[in-house]
Amino acid sequence: MNKNGMRQKFTDPHSWIQNSISTVAEYIWIDGSGCNLRSKCRTIEGEVYSLADIPEWNYDGSSCWQAGTENSEIIMRPVAYYRDPFRKGRHILVMTETFKWNGDSFESLSPANTNFRAHARKIFEACPEEEPWFGIEQEYTLVGTKTKFTTWPLGWPANGYPGAQGPYYCSVGASNCFGRIIADYHYRSCLYAGIKVSGTNAEVMPGQWEYQVGPVEGIEVGD
Repeated sequence: MNKNGMRQKFTDPHSWIQNSISTVAEYIWIDGSGCNLRSKCRTIEGEVYSLADIPEWNYDGSSCWQAGTENSEIIMRPVAYYRDPFRKGRHILVMTETFKWNGDSFESLSPANTNFRAHARKIFEACPEEEPWFGIEQEYTLVGTKTKFTTWPLGWPANGYPGAQGPYYCSVGASNCFGRIIADYHYRSCLYAGIKVSGTNAEVMPGQWEYQVGPVEGIEVGD
């Protein structure tokens, strides 16, 4: 291997993992706040071909506002997985449902306090003959400046406010469209992962964007 090849091998933070013969599975769940995501990594020997290849796992619920210290174990059950757009290669992001133990006998489980998917799943499974379709539209704002004194959206003047809405919606060009490169990377990552993202566009405020997911059938829209 030449010097440039050696340099790239040891300076690219992901080159070693993209060629791994094992799979890095990033288990993801919603913590007890109901708003924040948590995650932890697990090495799985070989490649993952289905959910059956991804084992259940656990974590300390007392550190996530989901259990007391006397019985803190929370069980994660994989329900969906996607290609990892950050590590790439064969690595995956694993969506999980979370469960807590009932009592000290450790014989039965109940959904953890933010596992609303388990309740939704029962509703969908009650009518398997139905095929409900869903679509989600999510708007977000990119932050350009954030200090202890202020949070300022990307594309806003440093000492004032932007002009009235009109030129920013579905805009093009550097004078009206702010953060396109970030929105494009987000779009690309969703497509790589296998998420059924159907589109994206700039919104009515500078630095504001939206993306759409769907149509997706049933509970998959939440995954």
